[in-house]
Amino acid sequence: MDIHSPRDAGVLCPITSLPGICGIGDLGDCAYNFVKWLADAGQTWWQILPVGPVSSEQGYSPYSSWCSQAGNPLLISPEILYRKGLLKQSDLSKTKVFDTPKIDYQTVSQIKDPLLEKAFQRSNASEDVEFHRFCKEEKCWLDNFSNYTVLKKIYNGAPWYHWPEKHKSRSGKNLESLKTQYGNSIQFEQWKQFQFFEQWSQLKTYCAEQGIKILGDIPVYASYDSVDVWSQPHLFSLNPDGSLQGVAGVPPDYFNQEGQRWGMPVYNWEEHINEDFAWWKKRLASNLRFFDKVRIDHFRAFHSYWEIGADEPTTKNGVWKQGPGKTFFLSIQKNWKDLPFVVEDLGETDLGVEKLRRRFKFPGMKVLQFAFGENPGDSPHAPHHHSHDFVVYTGTHDNNTTLGWYKDELTRKGKASLNRYVGHRVNAKNINDTLIRMAYASVARTAIIPLQDLFNMDSEARMNRPGSRTGNWNWKIPKQMLQPELAKKLLDWTHLYKR
Repeated sequence: MDIHSPRDAGVLCPITSLPGICGIGDLGDCAYNFVKWLADAGQTWWQILPVGPVSSEQGYSPYSSWCSQAGNPLLISPEILYRKGLLKQSDLSKTKVFDTPKIDYQTVSQIKDPLLEKAFQRSNASEDVEFHRFCKEEKCWLDNFSNYTVLKKIYNGAPWYHWPEKHKSRSGKNLESLKTQYGNSIQFEQWKQFQFFEQWSQLKTYCAEQGIKILGDIPVYASYDSVDVWSQPHLFSLNPDGSLQGVAGVPPDYFNQEGQRWGMPVYNWEEHINEDFAWWKKRLASNLRFFDKVRIDHFRAFHSYWEIGADEPTTKNGVWKQGPGKTFFLSIQKNWKDLPFVVEDLGETDLGVEKLRRRFKFPGMKVLQFAFGENPGDSPHAPHHHSHDFVVYTGTHDNNTTLGWYKDELTRKGKASLNRYVGHRVNAKNINDTLIRMAYASVARTAIIPLQDLFNMDSEARMNRPGSRTGNWNWKIPKQMLQPELAKKLLDWTHLYKR
């Protein structure tokens, strides 16, 4: 494929879904094998989900991480630690390759945490020049992160707003005494971040060598119980005592007829403006080291956002409030002239959202599953309405798989309109090929296909069900699915549609 082609393609697959040796994907051999497979398939992009640390309290959602700049320690590869001499073969022999179809995060933690602790004990971190350089360079967020993580363990996982005042308010004197008393634990948390960033940097270098770019993902909001809110509460919609004032969500939409009450605090945008968006700039700088481009989740919140009173149990009494709009992106452009963003402009939007997207020339998103209601001719997601400045998907991480959508969600009228649109009879056997070819044939600049659709998988492989707090984010690639034959098929389509 001509590397100068203005059209390209990619695959959406979370790192966690790769076939790692501890029951979860990681930054080791499974990731390198997947990158090689993408290259063999003629792909340009690997789109992933956010890579921050996750928690059981938030259903292990990558969109509810408790630190916006840290990496998830569960993604650290034991195989790489072994090759560095920090683990022994006997340590790796204790890991389990799970045959279960889903990720069991609790069991994965029980296996990985002791391995990381053993590796840390053998690392002689106190004498490691590179480690100390990392701690110095990342001090602006790493100190808060490591203190917060250790305090969470001291207080048995309680959220920061339930801690004693001396730690809830981040008293400098008390944090110094924490470092004296728990210095080794704090260093362990910093060391895990050092390993994550080092392994990520090596993987990203390999991606570049193989011609693969990484499209990351940045959630708009930060979790209430997070390092970010604990360390800078003035930037969020909180009361003086730290309790929630206004929380984020969306009114009823395609994904949920009742709307969604996400529960994260919305931003105190006035304070962000006063600080010239310094927190956002640090966050973006950290993430852009990981990725070649980033997808900004829930882009419309920068134009206007749905705020729900913290004491409101549902979304119905929320109100639209004005976001920072162009002021935000003009400030960001001071640091990045060419803004490397793809924006999620799905759901309920208005002309102001589209005007903001076009002003800064951000690629938006088109989702083919949304195109086939009763009248696809009017749908902006139908291919005849696409334009060059979009990324087209069959579905996203929030959608059902295409096969699951066709079998379980698409109405009889929707199926009839799909048949009329493509000019032949579509069924469960050819629905994936039909929509993938449609995406590839689109004039949209980039086409990205969820890996589950390439595998022809049904609803059991769905990644997320918006509005549901359990049973999400645990899909794993079945054994032996990444075959050369599938890469060859995808390569043929890539050539055929000049991607």
